[in-house]
Amino acid sequence: MTPDEIETAMQAAFNSCDAVGCPLTDAQKEILLQFVEQIQENSNSGASDIANPLDELSPEELETFLEFVKTEEQRNRTWKVQLLNDWLLENDSGTVQFIRQHYGLEWLNRVESYHFDKYCYLEDALKLKVGDRIEICNALWEWVQEDGPCKPEWFPSIVIQVNEISDVYDGLRLPGNSCTNCVVRFFNGAEYEIQGIYEWNRYNWRWCQR
Repeated sequence: MTPDEIETAMQAAFNSCDAVGCPLTDAQKEILLQFVEQIQENSNSGASDIANPLDELSPEELETFLEFVKTEEQRNRTWKVQLLNDWLLENDSGTVQFIRQHYGLEWLNRVESYHFDKYCYLEDALKLKVGDRIEICNALWEWVQEDGPCKPEWFPSIVIQVNEISDVYDGLRLPGNSCTNCVVRFFNGAEYEIQGIYEWNRYNWRWCQR
């Protein structure tokens, strides 16, 4: 979209808010316009692929931020939307208020799902949902080695099912005895189930880079 098209679309959204009796303040409109324009600029320049924004956080900030993301995901809420809502409503974001104060909208917009892959040695903050696009390594179904005849390859796919499997005893789910299985569909239509996608197969998949 061109800048004029973006402005027209956003103005239509503002008018819709007015029509339902929820007008936005000038400050809120400005935040939204900046956010959408930044998305467009990054899409055109590929800026989001240059560096991992999470690397810019200190170890303490990173730990706090990942914990926030994990908590929001467990509540079935999108962490980025929650932060943006706080900014629009001028609410305090608690432990991650430093994101707004020190990094701002530009940093927030640069963070994509695949940036979390670098920190997959930590407990996953982002959880897979139906419709997510991920890449699957052929190590899941064949023996591969970096220096062998069969090398690792990555295949794009889309998540079509996510199931948490728990051991049950006497009608009760046993804590600490569960795993998550995921079914993906490749672009050729084939489907594949990945067992223990977090527990023991985390290194065999990664988020797709846009």
